[in-house]
Amino acid sequence: MSQRAVLLVNLGSPDRPDIPSVRHYLDEFLMDRHVIQLPWLLRRLLVSLFILPKRPDRVAYAYGNIWTPRGSPLVALSQDLLKEVQARIPLPVAVAMRYGRPLLEGGVLKLAALPGITEILLLPLYPHYAESTVLTCVNEAERVIKKHHLNVTLTVPPPFYAHPSYINALVESAKPWLEQSFDHVVFSYHGLPEQHLRSADPTHKHCLKTKNCCQVDSPAHATCYRHQIMRTTAAFVAASGLRQEQYSISFQSRLGRAKWLEPTTEHTLKILAAKGVKKVLVLCPSFVTDCLETLEEIELQGLETFKHAGGTSLTLIPCLNTHPAWVETVCRLVQE
Repeated sequence: MSQRAVLLVNLGSPDRPDIPSVRHYLDEFLMDRHVIQLPWLLRRLLVSLFILPKRPDRVAYAYGNIWTPRGSPLVALSQDLLKEVQARIPLPVAVAMRYGRPLLEGGVLKLAALPGITEILLLPLYPHYAESTVLTCVNEAERVIKKHHLNVTLTVPPPFYAHPSYINALVESAKPWLEQSFDHVVFSYHGLPEQHLRSADPTHKHCLKTKNCCQVDSPAHATCYRHQIMRTTAAFVAASGLRQEQYSISFQSRLGRAKWLEPTTEHTLKILAAKGVKKVLVLCPSFVTDCLETLEEIELQGLETFKHAGGTSLTLIPCLNTHPAWVETVCRLVQE
């Protein structure tokens, strides 16, 4: 009988909020062919000549604004989630980062070495499919298994963007803020280059071919990030009772000059303020754990952008982190 172990995988973080640590982290992250989809030599030149000379300074400063006594919020909160899940399910569980520590390779080796383990269930902590998140985690786990000749099978559940338990967790975690006074909710999702959607389209003829491609049934939706974030939003809106005029969808964390999904969160906040919106809530459903992109980019930079444009208050609704409904969701996902 197959005995399962569980590996929860999040994106990762530098070890410290200083320039050398951030440079090392960015080099590992950006040299992943799934993150910057260019041939190796062009990717190396882009990262080494145009990104690493200046960007680590800005990113290290940003990390310094959110660093905690326990270190990176993403890593600390992921460890907290691990403890909660471990206490609730009768399976060995570990947590790893795709980039940085704890290493994904170390997590796979640790679980595979446990007596009787024949299967590792890999749960990328990303609700929506993208090659730069889900696929790279799966490929790295497969590489480790092959490299070390491990006698385990790898199981990966499908993205949980519309799973009823995940939607319920989102709504329950947001409820205290939705019950207060607000003018508008911004669903801010991590951005993605449009080319990533095209490369993930198994039909090669659906994604971004028409304006309503996300509403037209297609096998491409199984790996379409944009379709999946639209499904998450629609499910949340239906469950929470938000009206059409009460929310917007936008995309954050753009990098480089390629065409990315739009509108940007920065532009959306400026437009809302110009229309007289004063009190905004921001929800980031593509992140299950608070991190640089939520705590610094939204809560700090987003607030500054919104106020400068004429808004009064911007409140970041915390990510799921260790909310009881999210812990229950994770337990359900790894045991279904």
